[in-house]
Amino acid sequence: MRFIAAALLVVSIAACQSSDKKETEDKVDNSVLQAPYATVFYDSLQLAMESYYSLTEGLTQANITYIDRYSGEMKLHLDSLPLQSLQMDSGRLANVRNQVTSMSAELSGLIGEKGIEEKRAAFDMVSGLLFDLIKVTGLKGKTVYRQYCPMALKDAGGFWLSKSNKKMNPYFGNDMLGCVEVTDSLKFN
Repeated sequence: MRFIAAALLVVSIAACQSSDKKETEDKVDNSVLQAPYATVFYDSLQLAMESYYSLTEGLTQANITYIDRYSGEMKLHLDSLPLQSLQMDSGRLANVRNQVTSMSAELSGLIGEKGIEEKRAAFDMVSGLLFDLIKVTGLKGKTVYRQYCPMALKDAGGFWLSKSNKKMNPYFGNDMLGCVEVTDSLKFN
């Protein structure tokens, strides 16, 4: 009887782990999306993305100087996005403007914070807004991975974006590289 119970426990654990892996794989979308707007917009957005990726690296290293530098750089790039080049209806354009304005404000707050944990909380807000912006506008010729650590922000969980599925945790740095899962991806023509 114990043997049967032990065997059932092993089978159920294996099934759970297999289900978790399948669930994560299902969340990653391999379809190619369109990025239909002007090249000038995407070139400018790509500059903001590069600053974002450098900011992520700074948070991973817990380097305040690096974090503040790339937060300021990203803010400048966002503030100069040529939103007028987006050919979309006025309601969607107003939504995009609000997202960019909110990200800029969060980056100002991030720079103003003194502690690394407060900077990471602001970074989580920026990451969510940036992901939503990219879903609306696209990012021509790029793939963006949305990653997640459930233990970030005092177990509330935190998201960030990456240009690869490389494990890099801006909430815990190199100490918690295992706390990274790709939850979504957006691939654009």
